[in-house]
Amino acid sequence: MPLGELILAVGLLTGSAPPAWEDPALLQAHFPVLRFVLTSLALDWEILDPRETRYILARPEDLASDLKLLRDRYQDLKDAPPLVDCLRFPDRSTINELLVHNRAYRNSTEARQPIELTHRADILSAQREADLLYQIWDTARDARCEYYYITVRRQALKRLRELIGQEAYLKGELPPHVPLWRYQVIE
Repeated sequence: MPLGELILAVGLLTGSAPPAWEDPALLQAHFPVLRFVLTSLALDWEILDPRETRYILARPEDLASDLKLLRDRYQDLKDAPPLVDCLRFPDRSTINELLVHNRAYRNSTEARQPIELTHRADILSAQREADLLYQIWDTARDARCEYYYITVRRQALKRLRELIGQEAYLKGELPPHVPLWRYQVIE
């Protein structure tokens, strides 16, 4: 792809193109060339899922609105991790099993509430911890869900990094799926 077309595509996707190129008539006139370059770049930047190419950047009359959509995604995802980062974390099936255990733990704390009134504060705290752990693991599951669009999965990775912190994220270390510190060891 010629360098000039690539530079124009970068400008159009980032919103830094010359104002003259914002004219819908001009965009439509150059649609065949722009479509290929914009699609290629949007796929490379992971702001467009390959399955979306059937209807995004598919028709000249929709080019202006499609560009707006892709610009918004670029802004939302420019600091999001690349999709390949999802491989740092367990597969979706494993996460599903762990989340079932999380919900069973959470349900057991609810069942204890009316019985163990003197431990109400501890039980409520354990429930909040279980809910936070569920949220973390559910976000990891979204990142590993292959039928979700790339953009959704990258948003999940971004959220997961926020939830567990940069260091744990880079190491691929998730907290336990249930608050293990609540379990008592009986010797």
